[in-house]
Amino acid sequence: MMMMMKMPSRRKSRSFHLQLQGAIGTIQSPFLFLFTNYCHSSTSTHEDARFLTNNFKSASFTRLHDAIASFNHVIHMNPLPSRVHFNRFLSALVKMKQYHTVLSMSKTIELLGMSHNLYSLSILINCFCHLHLVDFGFSVFGKMLKLGLEPDVVTFTTLINGLCIESKIDKAVEFFDDMVARGYQPDVYTYNTIINGNCKFGKTNVAIGLLKGMADRGCDPDVVTYGAIIDGLCKDELVGEALELFSQMRNKGISPNVITYTSLIHGVCKLGQKNQALALMNEMVEQNILPNVYTFNVLIDALCKDGMVSEAENTFNVMIQRGVEPDVITYTSLIDGLCISDQLKEALALLKEMVGRNISPDERTGFKCTKYNQNNDSKMCGT
Repeated sequence: MMMMMKMPSRRKSRSFHLQLQGAIGTIQSPFLFLFTNYCHSSTSTHEDARFLTNNFKSASFTRLHDAIASFNHVIHMNPLPSRVHFNRFLSALVKMKQYHTVLSMSKTIELLGMSHNLYSLSILINCFCHLHLVDFGFSVFGKMLKLGLEPDVVTFTTLINGLCIESKIDKAVEFFDDMVARGYQPDVYTYNTIINGNCKFGKTNVAIGLLKGMADRGCDPDVVTYGAIIDGLCKDELVGEALELFSQMRNKGISPNVITYTSLIHGVCKLGQKNQALALMNEMVEQNILPNVYTFNVLIDALCKDGMVSEAENTFNVMIQRGVEPDVITYTSLIDGLCISDQLKEALALLKEMVGRNISPDERTGFKCTKYNQNNDSKMCGT
């Protein structure tokens, strides 16, 4: 059997049936016994039955209750719907992030005697990875190989993402390298997953190496690829390298997005380069890329910390004019800046405005007002 990496959980004597049962028992799905113990109602009308069947086959439901009702109906049909229909139905539930329910339903489908295929097993792997149960995902992967099913790039990408989610970045890189060594061609989504994972754990050099490897394998990076590395470089305070990569990206005809600009603005702000941050903000607006609340928050916080409260207030006003709703971080940064500059009356007014917008102050907001109130021997900014 082809091995991509050492399986996290190896129990050769246990069947896949028992492994899946154990996994479902671990997550304690509230719907675990709903389907197998369901007793089909004989009072259902023909119209109801047709609606439930069509709802199942089209996977057009938007509420979990409707999905369960359709599933409970079709599992008593003779003949049963095809595996293709069940897969489409389960995929719709995955999009609704109903991972526990998908695992329980999959167990029921298996008990009905329906065999798995590549797609159904990939659905299970995806659910386990989202539930931080990547070891069970690899158990399903082992079952896939045992059945002689050829995993595709989506399967590998899902498992790599699952390892990254659980902070197993070294194993993710090992699994990626093994995948490539065995002749599987990663696509841009695979690269983005492993590059983003490395950047989040401070391994920007590894990510840059992967970026270079993409060109060797004929895989073109996109804005997500560059954005992850630019963000990692900025967090490492390697803003010069980030700006150089930003230029390379644009020279390749890849347009930056709001995330790219926000990372750069954050990076230059950390180095105290407020003017360059403002220039980047103006540049993104000229490119018809609208700053979001995170972009404004980065700039407002940096301006306040540098004592440029008037500029921060102007940025706040532009934010409101552009229809971007401030959040608790926005207000906390401004209140802090106003208190530091002894503008306690203005800080109190901003606090009242914040509450008027139904934004609840957090402990940090209240602490700042109370702190500066005590330091200035005044109740003007009390909460």
